[in-house]
Amino acid sequence: MEIPEIIQQLDHLLERGKELMKNSSENELKFKPLPDKWSKKEILGHLIDSGIHNLQRFTEIQFETKPYKIRKYNQNELVNVNHYNEANTGEIISFWLAINERIKKVIELQDEYTLAYQIEISKGEKSDFKFLIKDYVNHMEHHLHQIEKLHN
Repeated sequence: MEIPEIIQQLDHLLERGKELMKNSSENELKFKPLPDKWSKKEILGHLIDSGIHNLQRFTEIQFETKPYKIRKYNQNELVNVNHYNEANTGEIISFWLAINERIKKVIELQDEYTLAYQIEISKGEKSDFKFLIKDYVNHMEHHLHQIEKLHN
């Protein structure tokens, strides 16, 4: 998949996510199927955290030593300490959309040379920047599918 198609897919996912959230009641958005499972709002919060970390990755890879080492982040802890389930729904939707607009701009600025920048995902596992971009979009699609299927 080439960058224009990735951008198009990202646009589609942002529109779909916005509609999924806006077409759910506050009770549906806050519903947790199990105490240790995320609600729709918490899933969107996780996508915000993912956006924050990936925006940093996508920009740092431009100037850091290669291969760029991917640092993991504590997903569950971030969702918990940000209290996304109690957050204003409009605020978290707006934040998610805004950070992804910035990510789209960064992606659009890339060329074949920068897309080939090497990354180290984990010890001994390497790939390139283009893989990281595709993985980010696929990750978003996976979690939007979870939001779509979550019922109370």
